[in-house]
This record gives sequence, structure tokens and C-alpha cells, in this order.
Amino acid sequence: MKGIILAGGKGTRLYPTTIAVSKQLLPIYDKPLIYYPISTLLLAGIKDILIISTPDDIEQYIKLLGNGEKLGINFTYKVQDQPKGLAEAFILGEDFIGDDDVCLILGDNIFWGARLLELLQGAKNSNEHATIFGYPVANPTEFGVVEFDEAGNVLSLEEKPEKPKSKYAVPGLYFYDNSVIEIAKNIKPSPRGELEITAVNNEYLKRKQLKVQKLFRGIAWLDTGTASNMLRAGMFVETVQDRQGLYIACIEEIAWRQGFINDEQLRNIGTELKQTDYGKYILSLLDKE
Repeated sequence: MKGIILAGGKGTRLYPTTIAVSKQLLPIYDKPLIYYPISTLLLAGIKDILIISTPDDIEQYIKLLGNGEKLGINFTYKVQDQPKGLAEAFILGEDFIGDDDVCLILGDNIFWGARLLELLQGAKNSNEHATIFGYPVANPTEFGVVEFDEAGNVLSLEEKPEKPKSKYAVPGLYFYDNSVIEIAKNIKPSPRGELEITAVNNEYLKRKQLKVQKLFRGIAWLDTGTASNMLRAGMFVETVQDRQGLYIACIEEIAWRQGFINDEQLRNIGTELKQTDYGKYILSLLDKE
């Protein structure tokens, strides 16, 4: 399975902060925001990752992440000239995806929880054509919303409905089989001129090939679309790391624990960053082992 991180857009809701820098390069506590979706893909066991961003920002992602060799993975990059909708990611990434299945995650979504590894690897290794998730929220009008019947079957999907039919929002994490490329090419733009991911999900629903899994209680989904949400996300990460002494979204640790890199490679990374708490944490992992 391949992974795609959509890190484009102008981040207008965060102006003036994002006038000169991509939102996903801003820090959430002690690491760039994009580290969090990368960590989600790595936890799922996905090693081939395409990062899609704007013409102005793509070079900054390359500077930050390189080709992924240090983590034992592969980063590829693609420019999205204009924000034409989430589903355009599959068209832009067609050559990258090839004949594989694909997981799309939005660059500003953070997932954390004790059973997250189980959830992600279960979705990756399932035989479902499409797996998305439902997460209970207090403000469903701001998200895509999924409606269930009493047996838990999916009845409908709506994008930012004025009168939501449930409290379950669809987070920015989607697992699809290879037919998503063909589906994305054939959906029509919405009234706002974008290829909506809800249209892709509705096509799978129409084909009776869509699975919506409710996220376990105890799994946190943080959307960082506004300044207040980014602040709350940073405070959440700081609190967990300070209390537990374990880092959230340390991509080097995850790559090491997944067997993508060995002890020596991890030590080299930690040594490069040894003047920071982040680097000291990486080195401490080897001492604990």
C-alpha cells in the first residue's frame, strides 16, 4: 500500500501566520505539523509516501524530509498548482500509486491513542474496497458527516450539512483500493469547483463497497485548521509527553520500532539533534533498550 499526504492549500484561516509558510510546516509543540500524518502512515506500515503541496512550498518539504533514506522509507513529491479538492490527490498521484492500494491522510490531521496501531494496520490489511472512519464531534456541521442505521450500516454521507443526521464526522484518513483512481477521474466538481472526497466515498457507498469504522473510545483526533485548534493540539502533545515521558509522532522512533532502521541509524539521527530535547529523547530510546 502507498501513502499520500495532502499538504497543499493556502491556509487562509491561519493568516497572517501562513502567508509566507505552509501550515503543515508550522510547529505543533516540538515538531512540524507534517510529522504527525507521517507518523500515522508509518504506524500503518506504509513506507512509500507521496507529499503533495503547492509550487511555493514543495521545496521546503524536500529540505525538511529529503528522500526518506534516513528513516528507511521513500518520500516522493508532487506539486498541486491549485487547490482543486482532496480527490485530486489520486489523479496527481496516479503514477505513484501504480497498481497498489492507497491511504490518503490530510496534512493537518493528528491521530493518537493506545489502540491506534491496531486500528491502522487492521484497515491496511483488510480486504475492504474502502475504509473510512467515524468520530463523534460536538460540531458536525463543520465536517463531512456519516449517517448509520440501528445496525451500524452506512446510510448516507454529507459534506458540512446544515442539519447533520448524526454526530459522526469523517476524519481526514482514508484507505482505498486501486479503483479510487478511476473513481476520482469520473466524479464531477462540486458547486465550489472542487473534486470532493465525499463524492468518492459516496461512489463506494453506491457500489456497496464502503466500510465506515467508528473510532475506538480513547483515540484522539485533532483537527488543526484554526489557530485555537493548533494551540490546543500543541498543549495536548506537551501534556502527554511531559506526563508519560513518551513522544507523540517521533517519526524516527516509529521507523526504528517498525524495523525500517537499525540501532546505529537511530543513534546517528539522535546525535545530529543531541542539543535538543528531541534528540536526547531519541538517544534515550537506545539506552532504555
